[in-house]
Amino acid sequence: MDADIQPSLVIMYFGGNDAMGPHSSGLGPHVPLSECKENLRKLANHILSLSEKTRLILLSCPPVNEDMFQSTTSGIFGQVTRSNEICRQYSEACIELCKEMGLKVVDLWTSIQKRDDWATACLTDGVHFSSEGSDILVAEILQILKEAEWEPSLHWKALPTEFAEDSPYDLAASDGKSTLNISEWIFHREDKWD
Repeated sequence: MDADIQPSLVIMYFGGNDAMGPHSSGLGPHVPLSECKENLRKLANHILSLSEKTRLILLSCPPVNEDMFQSTTSGIFGQVTRSNEICRQYSEACIELCKEMGLKVVDLWTSIQKRDDWATACLTDGVHFSSEGSDILVAEILQILKEAEWEPSLHWKALPTEFAEDSPYDLAASDGKSTLNISEWIFHREDKWD
């Protein structure tokens, strides 16, 4: 990442596979919790070292529907262990790290489980997000962007409109005689979408 221009925002997610239970052979993706936390710290520090303007949001480990995961796991794999309790521990470690480093974090483990039907509605195979799970993730990220006191702000309502000039191809206004640039209208309406 030695580019001249670094990103304004990086959203980092690691830990879902690390949170798998250890295989009895010692093989597999499991990473001990303390090592996973230190790996996240190293990655975060590296990203932050690239530019003073780069902002970082970490995503914590989401929950897992253990029954659905077991029923969809292929028999070609050996022993595969995923538990919601282990995911909680990895999620809490990520959140703790973010507090230590002063970073923004999306607590996926808690956010997803706010829905009563999370185990079936938010996950497609017990692990990966469905559209409902993805919607929760997006809402959490947008909330952070809205509340963050970053200069400049990265919330979409605070970003300058790229094509703010009026165009005859914009939507017709209610007067039927002019057009309305919807992006400018939304930007200036405080009671509109958050």
